[in-house]
Amino acid sequence: MAKTILVVDDSSAVRQSVAFTLEQAGYGVVQAEDGQDGVNKAEAQKFDLIITDVNMPNLDGIGLVRKVRENPGNKFLPIIVLTTEAQQSKMEEGKQAGATGWIVKPFDADKLLSVVKKVIP
Repeated sequence: MAKTILVVDDSSAVRQSVAFTLEQAGYGVVQAEDGQDGVNKAEAQKFDLIITDVNMPNLDGIGLVRKVRENPGNKFLPIIVLTTEAQQSKMEEGKQAGATGWIVKPFDADKLLSVVKKVIP
């Protein structure tokens, strides 16, 4: 059965680009348009991985990571933060919130897939 990935980004172009790359590689993808939408979907369905942007309306990516981690069932769920933020302080904040890894935009499909394969073999 295909692994399912939740892609959370307020930019539909980024969501579609990430979803297209993942679907071509055989993953199932569910899209969410902001952090709150992502949290709602993560509570309603089980995912193998979450890929989230940081800067979004309603709830940012760091907030999403914290909320998802509040559920004990998501303790080991890999969460990759996909962002234009390359600052060390933001990365540290993401790690403390429970993010598994970090990909800086713009990213290429190969890099995205290699990270995904590392966290969900």
